[in-house]
Amino acid sequence: QVDLVESGGGLVQPGGSLQLSCAAYVSEFALYVMGWYRQAPGEQRELVARISSGGGATYADSAKGRFTISRDHANRMTYLQINSLKPEDTAVYYCHAQNVRTSTTYWGEGTQVTVSS
Repeated sequence: QVDLVESGGGLVQPGGSLQLSCAAYVSEFALYVMGWYRQAPGEQRELVARISSGGGATYADSAKGRFTISRDHANRMTYLQINSLKPEDTAVYYCHAQNVRTSTTYWGEGTQVTVSS
């Protein structure tokens, strides 16, 4: 069983920054590719960024340049730094984990990010 708990969302003005955090309650954190997805109102959930156990990161085209994903193995944390926030970044952001051995995936409950003046 894997529990993912997100935090760090909130209301921010355009141009501001946020760091989202995901705590992974899992026994072998290194077995998981971690990721962040987002779902805007009326839209499908979409990938923002993923990071492998070794630290290799991939980003959606819409996330390149302003988003940075990172992970802390010692504390089993995954982070998403978002800079220069835009209103179109408004969404619920979900933490995602995929076991590289079994391909089983897990989701957190999400954290709301609202970008508005």
